[in-house]
Amino acid sequence: MKQHLNNPLFKKLSRLADECGVDAYVIGGFVRDIFLKRASKDIDILVIGNGIQFAEKAAAELKTNVSIFKSFGTAMLRYKDLEVEFVGARKESYRSDSRKPIVENGTLEDDQQRRDFSINAMAISLNTETYGELVDPFYGITDLNDKIIRTPLDPMDTFSDDPLRMMRAVRFASQLGFTIEERAIEAIKTSKERISIVSKERITDELNKIILSAKPSIGFNYLFDTGLLQLIFPQMAELFGVEYINGKGHKDNFYHTLEVLDNICETSDDLWLRWAAILHDIAKPATKRFDANHGWTFHGHEDRGARMVPKIFAQLKLPLNEKMKFVQKLVQLHLRPIVIAQDIVTDSAVRRLLFDAGEDVEALMLLCHADVTTKNEYKKKKYRNNFELVRQKLKDVEERDQIRNWQPPVTGLDIMETFGIKAGREVGIIKNQIREAILEGEIRNSREEGLAYMVARGKELGLQPIQSSN
Repeated sequence: MKQHLNNPLFKKLSRLADECGVDAYVIGGFVRDIFLKRASKDIDILVIGNGIQFAEKAAAELKTNVSIFKSFGTAMLRYKDLEVEFVGARKESYRSDSRKPIVENGTLEDDQQRRDFSINAMAISLNTETYGELVDPFYGITDLNDKIIRTPLDPMDTFSDDPLRMMRAVRFASQLGFTIEERAIEAIKTSKERISIVSKERITDELNKIILSAKPSIGFNYLFDTGLLQLIFPQMAELFGVEYINGKGHKDNFYHTLEVLDNICETSDDLWLRWAAILHDIAKPATKRFDANHGWTFHGHEDRGARMVPKIFAQLKLPLNEKMKFVQKLVQLHLRPIVIAQDIVTDSAVRRLLFDAGEDVEALMLLCHADVTTKNEYKKKKYRNNFELVRQKLKDVEERDQIRNWQPPVTGLDIMETFGIKAGREVGIIKNQIREAILEGEIRNSREEGLAYMVARGKELGLQPIQSSN
Protein backbone atom coordinates (compact mmCIF):
# COMPACT_ATOMS: atom_id res chain seq x y z
CA MET A 1 0.00 0.00 0.00
CA LYS A 2 2.98 2.32 0.38
CA GLN A 3 2.89 3.34 -3.29
CA HIS A 4 -0.57 4.81 -2.71
CA LEU A 5 0.77 7.08 0.03
CA ASN A 6 3.18 8.92 -2.26
CA ASN A 7 1.85 12.40 -1.48
CA PRO A 8 4.41 14.22 0.74
CA LEU A 9 1.57 14.95 3.18
CA PHE A 10 1.54 11.35 4.40
CA LYS A 11 5.26 11.28 5.22
CA LYS A 12 4.90 14.53 7.16
CA LEU A 13 1.96 13.16 9.15
CA SER A 14 3.88 9.92 9.72
CA ARG A 15 6.84 11.76 11.20
CA LEU A 16 4.54 13.90 13.34
CA ALA A 17 2.69 10.85 14.66
CA ASP A 18 5.99 9.25 15.71
CA GLU A 19 7.12 12.48 17.39
CA CYS A 20 3.82 12.79 19.28
CA GLY A 21 3.85 9.12 20.27
CA VAL A 22 0.40 8.41 18.80
CA ASP A 23 -0.88 5.92 16.26
CA ALA A 24 -2.38 7.49 13.15
CA TYR A 25 -4.19 6.00 10.17
CA VAL A 26 -5.72 7.01 6.87
CA ILE A 27 -9.25 5.61 7.01
CA GLY A 28 -12.54 5.57 5.15
CA GLY A 29 -13.31 6.81 1.64
CA PHE A 30 -9.74 7.59 0.61
CA VAL A 31 -8.70 4.00 1.30
CA ARG A 32 -11.80 2.61 -0.41
CA ASP A 33 -11.13 4.73 -3.49
CA ILE A 34 -7.57 3.41 -3.78
CA PHE A 35 -9.01 -0.03 -4.55
CA LEU A 36 -11.70 1.44 -6.79
CA LYS A 37 -8.94 3.29 -8.68
CA ARG A 38 -10.72 6.60 -8.11
CA ALA A 39 -8.94 9.85 -7.35
CA SER A 40 -9.89 11.36 -4.00
CA LYS A 41 -9.18 14.81 -2.61
CA ASP A 42 -10.79 14.13 0.79
CA ILE A 43 -8.62 12.41 3.39
CA ASP A 44 -9.74 11.23 6.83
CA ILE A 45 -7.00 10.81 9.44
CA LEU A 46 -7.80 8.71 12.50
CA VAL A 47 -5.70 9.33 15.62
CA ILE A 48 -5.66 6.97 18.58
CA GLY A 49 -5.82 9.83 21.05
CA ASN A 50 -6.73 13.49 20.73
CA GLY A 51 -7.48 14.15 17.07
CA ILE A 52 -7.93 17.90 17.49
CA GLN A 53 -4.55 18.38 19.20
CA PHE A 54 -2.86 16.35 16.47
CA ALA A 55 -4.62 18.44 13.80
CA GLU A 56 -3.36 21.66 15.41
CA LYS A 57 0.21 20.36 15.39
CA ALA A 58 -0.21 19.19 11.80
CA ALA A 59 -1.47 22.64 10.76
CA ALA A 60 1.59 24.27 12.34
CA GLU A 61 3.88 21.77 10.57
CA LEU A 62 2.14 22.33 7.23
CA LYS A 63 1.89 26.10 7.73
CA THR A 64 -1.84 26.22 7.14
CA ASN A 65 -4.97 27.11 9.11
CA VAL A 66 -7.08 24.56 10.94
CA SER A 67 -10.82 24.64 11.63
CA ILE A 68 -11.95 23.07 14.91
CA PHE A 69 -15.40 21.50 15.35
CA LYS A 70 -15.49 20.74 19.06
CA SER A 71 -19.08 19.51 19.13
CA PHE A 72 -18.14 16.84 16.59
CA GLY A 73 -14.66 16.21 17.99
CA THR A 74 -13.12 16.85 14.57
CA ALA A 75 -10.75 19.29 12.91
CA MET A 76 -10.16 20.09 9.25
CA LEU A 77 -7.39 21.72 7.26
CA ARG A 78 -6.60 22.28 3.61
CA TYR A 79 -3.23 21.30 2.22
CA LYS A 80 -2.68 22.28 -1.40
CA ASP A 81 -5.61 20.65 -3.24
CA LEU A 82 -6.49 18.24 -0.42
CA GLU A 83 -9.08 18.53 2.34
CA VAL A 84 -7.89 16.66 5.43
CA GLU A 85 -10.13 15.86 8.39
CA PHE A 86 -8.82 14.60 11.74
CA VAL A 87 -10.72 12.68 14.38
CA GLY A 88 -9.77 10.79 17.50
CA ALA A 89 -10.65 7.09 17.66
CA ARG A 90 -13.98 6.67 19.42
CA LYS A 91 -16.78 4.35 20.24
CA GLU A 92 -20.37 5.49 20.04
CA SER A 93 -23.73 4.70 21.62
CA TYR A 94 -27.10 6.09 20.63
CA ARG A 95 -30.42 7.08 22.19
CA SER A 96 -33.51 5.76 20.43
CA ASP A 97 -34.81 9.24 19.57
CA SER A 98 -31.64 10.71 18.10
CA ARG A 99 -28.92 9.92 15.58
CA LYS A 100 -26.48 12.09 17.56
CA PRO A 101 -24.12 9.65 19.29
CA ILE A 102 -22.80 9.61 22.83
CA VAL A 103 -19.06 9.52 22.18
CA GLU A 104 -16.25 7.99 24.24
CA ASN A 105 -12.56 7.60 23.49
CA GLY A 106 -11.87 4.29 21.83
CA THR A 107 -9.40 2.03 20.09
CA LEU A 108 -8.83 1.50 16.36
CA GLU A 109 -11.07 -1.56 16.61
CA ASP A 110 -13.83 0.49 18.31
CA ASP A 111 -13.62 3.12 15.58
CA GLN A 112 -13.72 0.64 12.71
CA GLN A 113 -16.73 -1.09 14.28
CA ARG A 114 -18.70 2.19 14.36
CA ARG A 115 -18.17 2.78 10.62
CA ASP A 116 -21.16 2.41 8.33
CA PHE A 117 -19.92 -0.21 5.86
CA SER A 118 -17.03 -2.64 5.60
CA ILE A 119 -15.72 -0.86 2.49
CA ASN A 120 -15.46 2.36 4.52
CA ALA A 121 -13.84 0.76 7.58
CA MET A 122 -10.45 -0.04 6.06
CA ALA A 123 -7.43 1.81 7.47
CA ILE A 124 -3.78 2.25 6.44
CA SER A 125 -1.15 2.85 9.11
CA LEU A 126 0.95 6.02 8.93
CA ASN A 127 3.45 5.21 11.70
CA THR A 128 7.00 4.46 10.53
CA GLU A 129 7.23 0.88 11.76
CA THR A 130 3.95 -0.17 10.12
CA TYR A 131 3.77 2.47 7.35
CA GLY A 132 1.44 1.40 4.55
CA GLU A 133 0.01 -1.65 6.33
CA LEU A 134 -3.69 -2.24 5.68
CA VAL A 135 -5.99 -2.95 8.62
CA ASP A 136 -9.14 -4.58 7.25
CA PRO A 137 -10.89 -6.55 10.03
CA PHE A 138 -14.27 -6.66 8.26
CA TYR A 139 -13.02 -7.86 4.85
CA GLY A 140 -13.72 -4.62 3.02
CA ILE A 141 -11.46 -5.66 0.12
CA THR A 142 -13.45 -8.86 -0.33
CA ASP A 143 -16.69 -6.86 -0.37
CA LEU A 144 -15.22 -4.44 -2.93
CA ASN A 145 -14.25 -7.35 -5.15
CA ASP A 146 -17.67 -8.97 -4.69
CA LYS A 147 -19.41 -5.58 -5.14
CA ILE A 148 -21.32 -5.93 -1.88
CA ILE A 149 -22.54 -3.26 0.57
CA ARG A 150 -22.28 -4.81 4.05
CA THR A 151 -22.16 -3.38 7.57
CA PRO A 152 -19.27 -4.19 9.95
CA LEU A 153 -21.66 -5.22 12.73
CA ASP A 154 -25.26 -6.44 12.83
CA PRO A 155 -27.09 -4.24 10.27
CA MET A 156 -30.05 -3.88 12.64
CA ASP A 157 -27.76 -2.13 15.13
CA THR A 158 -26.00 -0.09 12.44
CA PHE A 159 -29.21 1.24 10.90
CA SER A 160 -31.13 1.65 14.13
CA ASP A 161 -28.27 3.67 15.65
CA ASP A 162 -28.01 6.03 12.68
CA PRO A 163 -30.95 5.67 10.25
CA LEU A 164 -29.28 7.90 7.66
CA ARG A 165 -27.01 4.94 6.99
CA MET A 166 -29.98 3.25 5.27
CA MET A 167 -29.95 6.05 2.69
CA ARG A 168 -26.16 5.86 2.47
CA ALA A 169 -26.33 2.11 1.77
CA VAL A 170 -28.66 2.78 -1.15
CA ARG A 171 -26.52 5.70 -2.32
CA PHE A 172 -23.30 3.65 -2.39
CA ALA A 173 -25.09 0.80 -4.18
CA SER A 174 -26.32 3.27 -6.80
CA GLN A 175 -23.02 5.12 -7.20
CA LEU A 176 -20.86 1.99 -7.37
CA GLY A 177 -23.31 -0.41 -9.02
CA PHE A 178 -23.03 -2.69 -5.96
CA THR A 179 -25.56 -5.05 -4.38
CA ILE A 180 -26.76 -4.51 -0.81
CA GLU A 181 -26.30 -7.64 1.31
CA GLU A 182 -29.59 -9.44 1.96
CA ARG A 183 -29.32 -9.13 5.75
CA ALA A 184 -28.87 -5.38 5.33
CA ILE A 185 -31.91 -5.15 3.05
CA GLU A 186 -34.05 -6.94 5.62
CA ALA A 187 -32.70 -4.65 8.34
CA ILE A 188 -33.66 -1.57 6.29
CA LYS A 189 -37.17 -2.94 5.79
CA THR A 190 -37.47 -3.50 9.54
CA SER A 191 -35.88 -0.18 10.58
CA LYS A 192 -37.28 2.07 7.84
CA GLU A 193 -39.64 4.00 10.15
CA ARG A 194 -36.62 5.35 12.03
CA ILE A 195 -35.82 7.50 9.02
CA SER A 196 -38.29 9.94 10.61
CA ILE A 197 -35.63 11.11 13.11
CA VAL A 198 -33.34 12.23 10.27
CA SER A 199 -33.67 15.80 8.97
CA LYS A 200 -35.23 16.30 5.55
CA GLU A 201 -32.09 18.14 4.44
CA ARG A 202 -29.84 15.14 5.16
CA ILE A 203 -32.24 12.73 3.46
CA THR A 204 -32.49 14.91 0.36
CA ASP A 205 -28.71 15.32 0.24
CA GLU A 206 -28.40 11.53 -0.06
CA LEU A 207 -31.32 11.41 -2.51
CA ASN A 208 -29.59 13.94 -4.77
CA LYS A 209 -26.41 11.86 -4.69
CA ILE A 210 -28.45 8.84 -5.80
CA ILE A 211 -29.99 10.93 -8.60
CA LEU A 212 -26.52 12.05 -9.70
CA SER A 213 -25.20 8.47 -9.95
CA ALA A 214 -24.65 6.94 -13.37
CA LYS A 215 -27.74 4.72 -13.13
CA PRO A 216 -30.12 6.11 -10.49
CA SER A 217 -32.71 3.38 -11.07
CA ILE A 218 -30.50 1.07 -8.98
CA GLY A 219 -30.97 3.33 -5.98
CA PHE A 220 -34.66 4.04 -6.55
CA ASN A 221 -35.45 0.34 -6.88
CA TYR A 222 -33.78 -0.24 -3.50
CA LEU A 223 -35.64 2.70 -1.98
CA PHE A 224 -38.96 1.36 -3.25
CA ASP A 225 -38.36 -2.30 -2.42
CA THR A 226 -37.30 -1.52 1.17
CA GLY A 227 -40.21 0.87 1.77
CA LEU A 228 -38.02 3.93 2.27
CA LEU A 229 -39.34 5.72 -0.82
CA GLN A 230 -42.92 5.46 0.44
CA LEU A 231 -41.83 7.36 3.56
CA ILE A 232 -39.51 10.01 2.11
CA PHE A 233 -41.11 10.64 -1.29
CA PRO A 234 -44.62 9.09 -1.35
CA GLN A 235 -45.70 10.87 -4.55
CA MET A 236 -43.09 8.96 -6.54
CA ALA A 237 -44.00 5.64 -4.91
CA GLU A 238 -47.63 6.21 -5.94
CA LEU A 239 -46.59 5.92 -9.60
CA PHE A 240 -46.09 2.18 -9.04
CA GLY A 241 -48.54 -0.39 -10.34
CA VAL A 242 -50.76 -1.28 -13.28
CA GLU A 243 -54.55 -1.28 -13.17
CA TYR A 244 -56.69 -3.31 -15.56
CA ILE A 245 -60.31 -2.76 -16.59
CA ASN A 246 -61.94 -4.86 -19.31
CA GLY A 247 -58.55 -6.37 -20.06
CA LYS A 248 -57.00 -2.96 -20.72
CA GLY A 249 -54.03 -1.83 -18.66
CA HIS A 250 -51.69 1.14 -18.64
CA LYS A 251 -47.90 1.05 -18.32
CA ASP A 252 -46.32 1.06 -14.88
CA ASN A 253 -45.45 4.73 -14.51
CA PHE A 254 -42.93 4.09 -11.73
CA TYR A 255 -40.71 1.90 -13.89
CA HIS A 256 -41.31 4.15 -16.90
CA THR A 257 -40.06 7.10 -14.84
CA LEU A 258 -36.94 5.18 -13.84
CA GLU A 259 -36.28 4.35 -17.48
CA VAL A 260 -36.66 8.03 -18.48
CA LEU A 261 -34.33 9.01 -15.62
CA ASP A 262 -31.67 6.51 -16.70
CA ASN A 263 -32.06 7.70 -20.31
CA ILE A 264 -31.54 11.35 -19.37
CA CYS A 265 -28.42 10.37 -17.40
CA GLU A 266 -26.84 9.16 -20.63
CA THR A 267 -27.02 12.67 -22.10
CA SER A 268 -26.82 15.07 -19.14
CA ASP A 269 -25.39 15.24 -15.62
CA ASP A 270 -27.58 18.23 -14.71
CA LEU A 271 -29.30 17.49 -11.38
CA TRP A 272 -32.35 19.61 -12.15
CA LEU A 273 -32.93 18.08 -15.58
CA ARG A 274 -32.82 14.71 -13.80
CA TRP A 275 -35.41 16.00 -11.33
CA ALA A 276 -37.58 17.02 -14.29
CA ALA A 277 -37.34 13.42 -15.53
CA ILE A 278 -38.43 12.17 -12.10
CA LEU A 279 -41.39 14.53 -11.92
CA HIS A 280 -42.54 14.65 -15.54
CA ASP A 281 -45.38 12.14 -14.94
CA ILE A 282 -45.81 12.71 -11.20
CA ALA A 283 -49.49 13.69 -11.58
CA LYS A 284 -50.54 10.60 -13.52
CA PRO A 285 -52.03 8.86 -10.46
CA ALA A 286 -54.16 11.96 -9.77
CA THR A 287 -55.35 12.29 -13.38
CA LYS A 288 -55.86 8.61 -14.24
CA ARG A 289 -59.26 7.87 -15.80
CA PHE A 290 -60.71 4.92 -17.72
CA ASP A 291 -62.66 5.54 -20.89
CA ALA A 292 -64.53 2.60 -22.41
CA ASN A 293 -63.60 3.71 -25.94
CA HIS A 294 -60.04 4.94 -25.45
CA GLY A 295 -58.84 3.00 -22.43
CA TRP A 296 -56.72 4.70 -19.78
CA THR A 297 -56.13 8.44 -20.01
CA PHE A 298 -54.07 10.94 -18.01
CA HIS A 299 -55.45 14.17 -19.44
CA GLY A 300 -53.89 17.28 -17.97
CA HIS A 301 -51.19 15.46 -16.04
CA GLU A 302 -48.61 17.95 -17.28
CA ASP A 303 -50.56 20.93 -15.85
CA ARG A 304 -51.36 19.15 -12.60
CA GLY A 305 -47.76 17.95 -12.33
CA ALA A 306 -46.39 21.48 -12.80
CA ARG A 307 -48.63 22.67 -9.94
CA MET A 308 -47.31 19.84 -7.74
CA VAL A 309 -43.64 20.75 -8.24
CA PRO A 310 -43.43 23.63 -5.70
CA LYS A 311 -45.10 21.54 -2.98
CA ILE A 312 -42.74 18.61 -3.58
CA PHE A 313 -39.69 20.87 -3.59
CA ALA A 314 -40.82 22.44 -0.30
CA GLN A 315 -41.52 19.01 1.20
CA LEU A 316 -38.04 17.76 0.29
CA LYS A 317 -36.31 21.03 1.25
CA LEU A 318 -35.14 21.55 -2.31
CA PRO A 319 -34.49 25.15 -3.44
CA LEU A 320 -37.61 27.17 -4.22
CA ASN A 321 -35.79 29.36 -6.74
CA GLU A 322 -35.03 29.31 -10.46
CA LYS A 323 -34.07 25.61 -10.18
CA MET A 324 -37.61 24.77 -9.10
CA LYS A 325 -39.05 27.00 -11.85
CA PHE A 326 -36.88 25.22 -14.43
CA VAL A 327 -38.21 21.81 -13.33
CA GLN A 328 -41.76 23.16 -13.24
CA LYS A 329 -41.44 24.53 -16.77
CA LEU A 330 -40.15 21.23 -18.17
CA VAL A 331 -42.92 19.25 -16.45
CA GLN A 332 -45.47 21.68 -17.89
CA LEU A 333 -44.06 21.48 -21.43
CA HIS A 334 -42.86 17.88 -21.68
CA LEU A 335 -45.68 16.78 -23.99
CA ARG A 336 -45.38 19.67 -26.44
CA PRO A 337 -42.47 18.45 -28.59
CA ILE A 338 -44.05 14.98 -28.68
CA VAL A 339 -47.32 16.41 -30.00
CA ILE A 340 -45.43 18.46 -32.59
CA ALA A 341 -43.37 15.44 -33.63
CA GLN A 342 -46.49 13.36 -34.21
CA ASP A 343 -48.06 15.95 -36.51
CA ILE A 344 -47.02 18.16 -39.39
CA VAL A 345 -44.40 20.47 -37.92
CA THR A 346 -45.78 23.97 -38.50
CA ASP A 347 -43.75 27.14 -38.02
CA SER A 348 -46.46 28.47 -35.72
CA ALA A 349 -46.26 25.48 -33.35
CA VAL A 350 -42.47 25.73 -33.28
CA ARG A 351 -42.57 29.48 -32.60
CA ARG A 352 -44.93 28.92 -29.67
CA LEU A 353 -42.70 26.19 -28.26
CA LEU A 354 -39.67 28.47 -28.54
CA PHE A 355 -41.61 31.29 -26.88
CA ASP A 356 -42.73 29.12 -23.95
CA ALA A 357 -39.49 27.17 -23.45
CA GLY A 358 -37.08 30.05 -24.02
CA GLU A 359 -33.49 29.22 -23.06
CA ASP A 360 -34.57 25.80 -21.77
CA VAL A 361 -35.65 24.42 -25.13
CA GLU A 362 -32.56 22.16 -25.50
CA ALA A 363 -33.15 20.69 -22.03
CA LEU A 364 -36.79 20.11 -22.95
CA MET A 365 -35.80 18.27 -26.12
CA LEU A 366 -33.41 16.06 -24.14
CA LEU A 367 -36.20 15.20 -21.71
CA CYS A 368 -38.64 14.38 -24.50
CA HIS A 369 -36.05 12.24 -26.27
CA ALA A 370 -35.51 10.32 -23.01
CA ASP A 371 -39.28 9.95 -22.59
CA VAL A 372 -39.49 7.61 -25.58
CA THR A 373 -39.35 4.25 -23.80
CA THR A 374 -41.45 2.07 -26.07
CA LYS A 375 -40.09 -1.44 -26.63
CA ASN A 376 -41.35 -1.27 -30.23
CA GLU A 377 -38.16 -0.46 -32.16
CA TYR A 378 -40.09 0.80 -35.18
CA LYS A 379 -42.06 3.27 -33.05
CA LYS A 380 -38.94 4.31 -31.13
CA LYS A 381 -37.02 5.01 -34.35
CA LYS A 382 -39.98 6.89 -35.84
CA TYR A 383 -40.43 9.10 -32.74
CA ARG A 384 -36.75 9.90 -32.49
CA ASN A 385 -36.44 10.67 -36.20
CA ASN A 386 -39.39 13.02 -35.83
CA PHE A 387 -37.67 14.68 -32.86
CA GLU A 388 -34.68 15.39 -35.07
CA LEU A 389 -37.01 17.08 -37.55
CA VAL A 390 -38.46 19.18 -34.73
CA ARG A 391 -34.95 20.01 -33.49
CA GLN A 392 -33.91 21.23 -36.96
CA LYS A 393 -37.14 23.20 -37.31
CA LEU A 394 -36.48 24.84 -33.93
CA LYS A 395 -33.06 25.90 -35.14
CA ASP A 396 -34.34 27.24 -38.47
CA VAL A 397 -37.26 29.17 -36.97
CA GLU A 398 -35.14 30.64 -34.17
CA GLU A 399 -32.48 31.86 -36.60
CA ARG A 400 -35.17 33.55 -38.66
CA ASP A 401 -37.63 34.82 -36.05
CA GLN A 402 -35.55 35.17 -32.85
CA ILE A 403 -38.33 34.05 -30.55
CA ARG A 404 -36.33 32.27 -27.84
CA ASN A 405 -35.24 35.39 -25.94
CA TRP A 406 -38.53 37.16 -26.48
CA GLN A 407 -38.41 40.92 -26.17
CA PRO A 408 -41.65 42.48 -27.47
CA PRO A 409 -40.84 44.78 -30.43
CA VAL A 410 -43.55 47.15 -29.17
CA THR A 411 -43.80 48.00 -25.46
CA GLY A 412 -46.72 49.11 -23.37
CA LEU A 413 -45.13 52.56 -23.18
CA ASP A 414 -45.04 52.72 -27.01
CA ILE A 415 -48.77 52.00 -27.11
CA MET A 416 -49.64 54.57 -24.44
CA GLU A 417 -47.53 57.31 -26.05
CA THR A 418 -48.83 56.56 -29.57
CA PHE A 419 -52.50 56.75 -28.62
CA GLY A 420 -52.21 59.13 -25.66
CA ILE A 421 -53.81 56.66 -23.25
CA LYS A 422 -53.03 55.46 -19.74
CA ALA A 423 -52.20 51.91 -18.70
CA GLY A 424 -55.31 49.80 -19.00
CA ARG A 425 -57.21 47.09 -20.84
CA GLU A 426 -56.50 48.38 -24.36
CA VAL A 427 -52.71 48.28 -23.82
CA GLY A 428 -52.86 44.62 -22.79
CA ILE A 429 -55.11 43.70 -25.70
CA ILE A 430 -52.82 45.31 -28.30
CA LYS A 431 -49.66 43.77 -26.77
CA ASN A 432 -51.25 40.31 -26.86
CA GLN A 433 -52.44 40.82 -30.45
CA ILE A 434 -48.94 41.78 -31.58
CA ARG A 435 -47.44 38.73 -29.84
CA GLU A 436 -50.04 36.41 -31.37
CA ALA A 437 -49.48 37.88 -34.83
CA ILE A 438 -45.74 37.23 -34.58
CA LEU A 439 -46.22 33.69 -33.24
CA GLU A 440 -48.73 32.91 -36.01
CA GLY A 441 -46.37 34.32 -38.65
CA GLU A 442 -48.70 37.14 -39.71
CA ILE A 443 -45.92 39.68 -39.17
CA ARG A 444 -42.18 39.41 -38.59
CA ASN A 445 -40.62 39.93 -35.18
CA SER A 446 -39.49 43.47 -36.02
CA ARG A 447 -40.21 46.88 -34.53
CA GLU A 448 -41.31 48.33 -37.86
CA GLU A 449 -43.96 45.68 -38.53
CA GLY A 450 -44.95 45.61 -34.86
CA LEU A 451 -45.64 49.38 -34.82
CA ALA A 452 -47.67 49.21 -38.01
CA TYR A 453 -49.71 46.33 -36.61
CA MET A 454 -50.18 48.26 -33.34
CA VAL A 455 -51.70 51.25 -35.17
CA ALA A 456 -54.07 49.02 -37.16
CA ARG A 457 -55.25 47.13 -34.07
CA GLY A 458 -55.61 50.37 -32.11
CA LYS A 459 -57.92 51.80 -34.74
CA GLU A 460 -60.11 48.71 -34.44
CA LEU A 461 -60.47 49.58 -30.76
CA GLY A 462 -61.42 53.17 -31.62
CA LEU A 463 -57.98 54.60 -30.83
CA GLN A 464 -56.23 57.18 -32.99
CA PRO A 465 -52.50 57.96 -32.98
CA ILE A 466 -51.71 61.37 -31.54
CA GLN A 467 -48.09 61.36 -32.71
CA SER A 468 -45.87 59.49 -35.10
CA SER A 469 -44.01 56.46 -33.71
CA ASN A 470 -40.31 55.89 -34.16
